[in-house]
Amino acid sequence: MISEARIEEAVSRMFSTLTFESEPAGLYDPLRYMIQIGGKRIRPRLCLTAYALFKDSFDESILSPAAALEVFHSFTLIHDDIMDKADIRRGVPTVYRRWNENTAILSGDVMSIDSYKRMAKAPTKVLPQALELFSTTAAQVCEGQQYDMDFESMEQVPMDGYIRMITLKTAVLMACSAKMGALIAGADESICNSLYDFGINLGIAFQIADDWLDTFGDVTVFGKKIGGDILNDKKTWLLTKAMEVADDSLRAALREAMALPAGSDGEKAAKIAAVSDIYRSLGIGALAQEEIVRYHVKALDAITGVGLGGMQVEMLKRYAAGLLGRQY
Repeated sequence: MISEARIEEAVSRMFSTLTFESEPAGLYDPLRYMIQIGGKRIRPRLCLTAYALFKDSFDESILSPAAALEVFHSFTLIHDDIMDKADIRRGVPTVYRRWNENTAILSGDVMSIDSYKRMAKAPTKVLPQALELFSTTAAQVCEGQQYDMDFESMEQVPMDGYIRMITLKTAVLMACSAKMGALIAGADESICNSLYDFGINLGIAFQIADDWLDTFGDVTVFGKKIGGDILNDKKTWLLTKAMEVADDSLRAALREAMALPAGSDGEKAAKIAAVSDIYRSLGIGALAQEEIVRYHVKALDAITGVGLGGMQVEMLKRYAAGLLGRQY
């Protein structure tokens, strides 16, 4: 096995040395910008963690595919920001705001292509399976984004529809990351599939936790302003659950609160407070925490009794705990 310290070192080196073509600068500068503004790197870290369960050292055959997962994720963020009309990403202007929409579309396209070039460096023995897994996942992420956009015009989203959306938009890339690491390491198919299930459930828990943090989190921990999802009228787990459990009167009040204007700072604060107060009256925060725990447990169940050793399971448990934090 490879230690977590060496995994962290590999991730840090990977993104401090990651390079793209130099010319034309107008095409490739946005790619460098997206990588330089950082991120949690949770997908390549999970990929390397899964690989580390079975191997004693890293080489280009895993480092390049692990980087591909983050490059692909960054591509989706460039295009998501255009569709969401988002001004800020990780505290700095989004690509389409810093450059323009056409540049962001084209740079996102070439970033997607770049991710495939990196994934193609997987070992020849498993390259067909790696590309099939990656391609299927890429299409599923796009499907999830389409569902998310469809939800914008819906007054109320069913919970099973919301879970399907976040499974596709967020969780499948986590699952792909876990399975990819094991696949390239040469793990048995059953263990690869168990790690995929681990990633799916962890990814769902992670997205619900992100929804919870947006309303109930500490801004110093969350890293961005509280209430952004409310101001942007996003169909989150919190809103979906609140609409599901509220009576007719409170459901109408919630719709009115979500429809409040959010132009000035005062209006924004009032809208966030109005919606948050309804969430608190329904106990939505606690219900979300229970759901995070439920999916966290499902993730751990997926890797229990499947042939992994105790130290291997403990490393995955530590990864999950680090991803979700301690507040759940």
